[in-house]
Amino acid sequence: MSTPTTRRQFLVTGAAAGLALSAIAKLAAATSAPQRKFFAILSLGRLGLHASFQESVELATRYGFEGVDPDISYLASLSDDTLHAPLDDLKKDLLKRNLKFGAAGLPVEFRKDAETFNSDLKKLPAASAILERAGIGRVSTWIMPCSDDLTYLQNFRQHAERLRLCAQVLADHGQKLGLEYVSPRTLWRSQKYPFIHTLSEMKELLAAIGTDNLGIQLDSWHWFNAQETQQDLLTLRAQDVITVDLNDAPTGLTLDQYRDDSRELPAATGVIPVKQFLDALLQIGYDGPIQAEPFNAPLRALPLDQACAMTSDAMKKAFQLM
Repeated sequence: MSTPTTRRQFLVTGAAAGLALSAIAKLAAATSAPQRKFFAILSLGRLGLHASFQESVELATRYGFEGVDPDISYLASLSDDTLHAPLDDLKKDLLKRNLKFGAAGLPVEFRKDAETFNSDLKKLPAASAILERAGIGRVSTWIMPCSDDLTYLQNFRQHAERLRLCAQVLADHGQKLGLEYVSPRTLWRSQKYPFIHTLSEMKELLAAIGTDNLGIQLDSWHWFNAQETQQDLLTLRAQDVITVDLNDAPTGLTLDQYRDDSRELPAATGVIPVKQFLDALLQIGYDGPIQAEPFNAPLRALPLDQACAMTSDAMKKAFQLM
């Protein structure tokens, strides 16, 4: 014969069961949560700092970064024509340090006259081949969001034509091209004809270019200035994002006042919802490089080691928000 359960026993048992279920639910949520696949790059150029490639590798190692920017000129100097292959030695050294390459900058000036563009385009196959030998599959560049000479349609057609030629060369060497839209109003309103400055407009350009090795260079600054949301980012797939810049915005300004050359380190002010931005990248499974791009005068004035240490701390702080 079973003993009747008192109300007190029932409540105690129910509470214990509830706590157990809650713990199980939390464990399941933690287990199923997407793991970070993107990696923090030390990009001295984006910090407004200068050092040799070898120095940047040492700084990245010292301050806990997970990768470095490629330097095409330095890589080109590592000839593989002899039995001793310096480029292979470099790749082994980076692997030993657990460092990866970020995206290389597109070494073609496509924003100016046709002669300049054609001259640079002729050099792209050789540069792309160097990047291929180094194992670099990501290349990126930015789009000027205005023009005094070309209407939106004229500018759009010129960009589509020129960047298609660049993308075709890169495709021959297994590389993808990421394009960055630039969004501050103070910039795209600064010339007669506004041009691409939102994610949706950039998608239209990618479709017009038409090659299958294209994507977006995302930047939290431009995402914020374009008044875009986490949902906009979730329209992207992991393979649609080539590289990512991370930063914050100064306090006390409106969208009409932000200047592209005056930003803050990631998660410094909380003006840009960095958590939403990174959570979206986490959800889509982005697995590429991410680097700080603060364009910050006080940071540039610091000694190199101190600036790198502060940038590393800022990136870690931002990643902890996820």
